[in-house]
Amino acid sequence: MQKVRCEWGLGGVELLRGQAAVMVIVDVLSFSTAVDVATHRQARVHPFPWGDDAAARDEAARLGVRLVSGRRAGGQLSLSPASLMKLNPGERLLLPSPNGSRLSLACGEAVVIAGCLRNAGAVAAKALELAQGGDIAVIPGGERWADGSLRPAIEDLIGAGAIIEALGLEGEPEAAMARDAFRAARPNLKAVLFGCRSGIELCERGYERDVEIAAELDVSRCAPVLTNGAYEDAAT
Repeated sequence: MQKVRCEWGLGGVELLRGQAAVMVIVDVLSFSTAVDVATHRQARVHPFPWGDDAAARDEAARLGVRLVSGRRAGGQLSLSPASLMKLNPGERLLLPSPNGSRLSLACGEAVVIAGCLRNAGAVAAKALELAQGGDIAVIPGGERWADGSLRPAIEDLIGAGAIIEALGLEGEPEAAMARDAFRAARPNLKAVLFGCRSGIELCERGYERDVEIAAELDVSRCAPVLTNGAYEDAAT
């Protein structure tokens, strides 16, 4: 029987990548939300692991794509979803990120989809289609503590739960708990995202708009699927 599974971060990917036909990467603040916003503008988004600026520049040059920076002031395209809202249609981007990109590239032979609150329903529908009866793994990315260890992030648990709710499959207890977290948060999603640790950190840095965009539920019909090394909208 087809079922949905849910585990955290890179360890979760490594545990489930040989067992799931589809893996959904959930990094609500902000990789998955940025990918959704960009692919809504018909962009192709190449994920790239965070941490080596020179390597990122070299890879962007090799691919002939535009390198997206970390969050910066001045209106530049960045990991900030708000900066991508007016992206020129059809752009090709290299998007480094500390969690979402790294996880996206670690999924082995599974189909990889970027999911968030904005596109939960569309991602669930595409995952069911592409899984062809196989299991679906939903991976909340989490954040990192200063020592590099995993920091479970409530926004990613809720985002994973929204997708699991939309899938409507039987699941393991971990998946059921994520679904129940989403159900509990749904009446106050905006307040929850603004009040969680990651949301507070972004607001303190002046990125309130990013949190507002990430808190929108099912406003997007995009289903960004990793195809030939880049996310593109496969919903249509």
